[in-house]
Amino acid sequence: MSTHNPTDALPELENVRIAVVAARWNSHITDPLTAGAVETLTAAGLDSEEDIDVYRVPGAVELTFAASKLIENGDYDAVIVLGCVIKGDTPHFDYVCSSVTQGVTHLNAECDIPVIFGVITALDEQQALDRAGGRLGNKGAEAAETALQMVAFNRSV
Repeated sequence: MSTHNPTDALPELENVRIAVVAARWNSHITDPLTAGAVETLTAAGLDSEEDIDVYRVPGAVELTFAASKLIENGDYDAVIVLGCVIKGDTPHFDYVCSSVTQGVTHLNAECDIPVIFGVITALDEQQALDRAGGRLGNKGAEAAETALQMVAFNRSV
């Protein structure tokens, strides 16, 4: 039995279309996440004009609805959702994080294509910046790698 390590080379895939949905809220975080995802996908051989579509929604809660509509569209092999929720002084953080996590989990359980969770949930802005191209890398790029790996998995089973 073979195992797959996330650090393995990305799979070579043909005829792949990926949708990237990014929240506008905290755009100083989500814009670098989006750029990281698109750069990773193009480096893997996808054409940014033909194979990758980027959509914007107001906030993290709206990511699930957008992903659902893009799945219904039938044009994509995977959907990547990108957002950033930073904890504040109210329980709003918990509600938003729970909503988007449960929504993406539901889509992954019920749909035929993977929805990749690229939502940063941070206790403060610096934690988010560290994950959006800062000292901890770019979670958008990591989400793109995951999308390609999951497309390969989906095609193999």
